[in-house]
Amino acid sequence: MKILKISILALGTGFCGLAQADVIGVKADASYWFYDGKAQVQPKLNTSSLANQTGVDNLLLNPYAGLSAPEEKLDRKGSAQISLAFEHPIPLIPNAKIRYVNLKSQTEKEIAGQPVYDLNIDHTDFLLYYEILDNIVDADVGLGATKLNGDIKTLNLSKIDIDKTIPVIYGSAGVKLPFTGLSAKAELLYSNFNDTKITDAQAELQYNFIDNLLVDVGLKAGYRILDVKFDDYKSNNVKNDLKFDFKGPYIGIDVHF
Repeated sequence: MKILKISILALGTGFCGLAQADVIGVKADASYWFYDGKAQVQPKLNTSSLANQTGVDNLLLNPYAGLSAPEEKLDRKGSAQISLAFEHPIPLIPNAKIRYVNLKSQTEKEIAGQPVYDLNIDHTDFLLYYEILDNIVDADVGLGATKLNGDIKTLNLSKIDIDKTIPVIYGSAGVKLPFTGLSAKAELLYSNFNDTKITDAQAELQYNFIDNLLVDVGLKAGYRILDVKFDDYKSNNVKNDLKFDFKGPYIGIDVHF
């Protein structure tokens, strides 16, 4: 009899948990990222013969060819970043998430009135992931691709077009403080593939000021670090080693339906 009572109680608890679980969920967030960082474009030594040749738009293919390029500090700038995730209870089929930010900045240092480097890059992540924990502690793991599209100008004389899609691994972990509306979360994207290395990490604190069965809405603040390195990146038949990183705090709003 005791065993039967325990079994019924466990079954009832399971059904209650199922009733409260999300059948289909949509998560959206928008934030503003205040970043600075560094950038470097290092021409390959074997391209020195191209130092005075021009490419598209009559821009020099390699004004620093044969020289040691400096690593320069970027101005403090800011940009909106957004993400949208779709989650469901269907077994074996992963959840999906997309993240986007436009990275636009230039170096503090100028020569003849022109910034040493001027960057304008669209950064988009396409992610597929599984929830391995979903309670007070939650955790996700998955795979995806990061697409970088834009350009880097050097002294407004040369331009390197960026158009690259890189496979990445993805993970996130979070914890909720019950009955307070407070939570903490960390996310990481990483890739070291085919002469390209990306590390994209962020951590945040969130407070939900609306928390009910229909929608959760919260304010959040966090810090993000993005580091990108390309070895032997080829543009206009010229190879360069590229390195740029962005880091800084962000604030935003998160909505979960």
